[in-house]
Amino acid sequence: MIAHQSASLPFTRPTIVESLPLDELEPGRVHRLRLAMTQNATGNETLVPVFVIRAEGDPSPVVGITAAIHGNELNGIRVVQELAASLARDPSAMRLGTIIAVPLLNVPGYLNETRTFSDGVDLNRIMPGKPHGNESELYAHRIMELIIKRCDYLFDLHTASFGRVNTHYVRCDLRSPTVMTLAALLEPQIILHSPNSDGTLRGAAAQLGIEALTVEVGDPQRIQRGMVREAYSGLTAALAHLGVLDPVDPHPEEELIKCARSYWMYTDRGGLLHVLPSLGERVKRGDEVARLRDVWGDLVVRFYAPEDSVVIGKSTNPTAGAGSRVVHLGVEGDPV
Repeated sequence: MIAHQSASLPFTRPTIVESLPLDELEPGRVHRLRLAMTQNATGNETLVPVFVIRAEGDPSPVVGITAAIHGNELNGIRVVQELAASLARDPSAMRLGTIIAVPLLNVPGYLNETRTFSDGVDLNRIMPGKPHGNESELYAHRIMELIIKRCDYLFDLHTASFGRVNTHYVRCDLRSPTVMTLAALLEPQIILHSPNSDGTLRGAAAQLGIEALTVEVGDPQRIQRGMVREAYSGLTAALAHLGVLDPVDPHPEEELIKCARSYWMYTDRGGLLHVLPSLGERVKRGDEVARLRDVWGDLVVRFYAPEDSVVIGKSTNPTAGAGSRVVHLGVEGDPV
């Protein structure tokens, strides 16, 4: 007995390319490509899915939207998919420019359900990679060469890591007026100033003169519909500001928290961790933010906020060894 049978849907196999032929693609359509990145020991290629959408008019600017450079960051995948689906339904909504939208950068990590690349390395710490480096360095280099260098703007979508949760927040260099404007349009709860020289994809893009932002969209290995809707709404508003999409209706203004810096608090011993404040909650200096109990249930340490701050992210994993993350605190203000 057949319990379930999938509907038959039309399918066109995406074209495999070794570079993005932006000038050759027909305007007014959503193109699905598979970009060859590296080869495994059998000679088979790792193929990165890419949507390319060109407006009927001016093909500039080129906007890059990337997701899942960490293989467990799924919310961004849905944001990219929904943007592509929307433009496939109504290509005329795109007024000018070119969008390069990559739903899934770290294909090996995604398949393994891990944050890191197949060799255990965090791709977002080794950018811009090396043309003659090891496996992850070469993959990182080709992301930069084949995708990022084609862009004028970059929105890089992330989530928290395993065992942690995040607010919807943006990391960017607030010293750039353009970036600051785009960050506010993304409708985050918090904007965090973060310098660009940190080995990240955003940092490597900024070093090339690309206006780049990191957008943190919720929690790992989950599809959170609310977070996806918020990120999609903010992204379309930013694209409309750039003139790429039709203007959108203004959204109700909500409080936007701007932080000049941030840091994590860590445990100095092991036990069972309980973080007290909620995401986005403001805490005062001296407020208790977490408790750690030993395996007998005895309270061994309390953690207190070192200064007035706001909770950007926090640990949700009670099992904490010495050196585990506790809470991510942002300090409000303008960058110095």
